[in-house]
Amino acid sequence: MASPPARRAVAPWADRLFSFLAHAAAWLTLALLVGIIVSLVIGAAPAIKQFGLSFLWTSEWDPVQEKFGGLVMIYGTLMTSFIALVIAVPVSFGIALFLTELSPSWLKRPLGVAVELLAAVPSIVYGMWGLLVFGPILSTYVQQPLQRLLGDVPFLGTLVSGPPVGIGILSAGIILAIMIIPFIASVMRDVFEVTPAMLKESAYGLGSTTWEVVSRVVLPYTKTGVVGGIMLGLGRALGETMAVTFVIGNMNQLNSLSVFEAANSITSALANEFAEAGEGLHQASLIYLGLVLFFITFVVLACSKVLLSRLKKNEGARS
Repeated sequence: MASPPARRAVAPWADRLFSFLAHAAAWLTLALLVGIIVSLVIGAAPAIKQFGLSFLWTSEWDPVQEKFGGLVMIYGTLMTSFIALVIAVPVSFGIALFLTELSPSWLKRPLGVAVELLAAVPSIVYGMWGLLVFGPILSTYVQQPLQRLLGDVPFLGTLVSGPPVGIGILSAGIILAIMIIPFIASVMRDVFEVTPAMLKESAYGLGSTTWEVVSRVVLPYTKTGVVGGIMLGLGRALGETMAVTFVIGNMNQLNSLSVFEAANSITSALANEFAEAGEGLHQASLIYLGLVLFFITFVVLACSKVLLSRLKKNEGARS
């Protein structure tokens, strides 16, 4: 029997070249991140010098008089993303749970493909559909009934006040929720499927229900992936532009805290005004908004890392 051919030794220079390329890729990523931050700070420097941190809580936006404040855009971005998460996370969890634990085998693949195909729909299509189809439906069957039902309630009446025209913060949040559901659901489904079958079968053998298996076995085993999927969806919601531009109303005023009011977001303001903004405070203020959005994304990512580290630390304390 012939002996197997000896494995050809890799030349030392190839190892050095591979190590150099890997390190270069890592450092290039960091360099690009630093370059983006530096360019944003330089571009926003006139607005930072003129308005300082008061830019974050000032709502006036007047390019004619060169008075700018980003409160309306920041509030619109955070509120629409919050509404999107409140809607999308439970729905995505239900989809992932059904696909991994409850769905019959003949339905699992086509339904999973259908959910993933929603992620391939261009955002501008979601925006057009939201403006022309979903907006009138929301106005007729949700906003107007809610105003008749809750209009006289002290706090809830303020929350649903405003013209029920089908565009505004609530409409943008729901459209964002529809857009991020495929991302979160796909990640949750994938991480649920990597849970060892022996763990789930053991729990079922001990008499656990499906919910007990999911809450006590699957979720603790896959919590890192679940949080990662939620952060992926939140990042998509924070950075979405065209769909939000169609349905949020693009109004740079904050008349009340109603979710029916038209508002604006950071990405919508950048898309609508940056091409026409002249050099000076207007353009610098828009870049300042981009810097704020970058900071918000960074804070969200940092908070998710802290949350995961605390979860792991608590696990070690219990063990």
